[in-house]
Amino acid sequence: MLKYANENGCEWDKDTCRMAAENGHLEILRYAHENGCPWSEDTCSSAAQNGHMEILEYAHENGCEWDEDTCRMAAHNGYLEILSFAHENGCPWGKYTCSSAAAGGHLDVLKFTHENGCSWDEDTCHCAAQNGHLEILKYAHENGCPWDERTCVYAAFYGHLAVLEYAHKNGCLWDEQTCSNAAAHSSVEILKYAHENGCPWDEDTCCFAAANGHLEALKYAHENGSLWDEFTSSNAAGNGHLEVLQFAISNGCSWDENACWQPTILL
Repeated sequence: MLKYANENGCEWDKDTCRMAAENGHLEILRYAHENGCPWSEDTCSSAAQNGHMEILEYAHENGCEWDEDTCRMAAHNGYLEILSFAHENGCPWGKYTCSSAAAGGHLDVLKFTHENGCSWDEDTCHCAAQNGHLEILKYAHENGCPWDERTCVYAAFYGHLAVLEYAHKNGCLWDEQTCSNAAAHSSVEILKYAHENGCPWDEDTCCFAAANGHLEALKYAHENGSLWDEFTSSNAAGNGHLEVLQFAISNGCSWDENACWQPTILL
């Protein structure tokens, strides 16, 4: 089909090679390249993303350029053999290679990148925390990867209590955003853990709980001393959370009549 189209004047571009690589069609890629179809770095990164070693080898050996996306895609999807081939043949990599391995939960890939000199930064820990990959986070931290408050924020928002516990017990900083993001996700267990272990909170904890309709999180925060303001009630009203609004107002939360005058609360 491709041969017929080409011989009858149908135009092609680098997307032809990219799609051949993406779907593992070596013969199509070979035909396209040998007949003058352009390709780009996307050919290699698409091959790496989908685990097509033969495609990547062919493209590289025939002069197709590659960039950090080749390593990043291989790392994210756990294709260690492809990553190793790319690295050993001069393909560049960087901190996003490590963070992609962490996001995908591929400990063997992360070990390979780190042991072979690939840089990493806080994003590696962020990605591990966001996706609940505790062993990845442990490895990164124990091997000197930096982390910051966002590690706890991501763990809280995505509901990964074990990750948050590990980070906190091992000295990772946290701040008010940990509690507000736990409340936003309705992670009462996480909110309780953070508060009982000294994590600060502010009005955003109640505000985020109200905005997302999480009554239990709002109750816990209020009953345990978290401040709230008119944004708690206005966010509950604006998002149609009548029960949350009723709780807030009946328990003394300030409110702006104009902000709370929403059709949704009249039902």
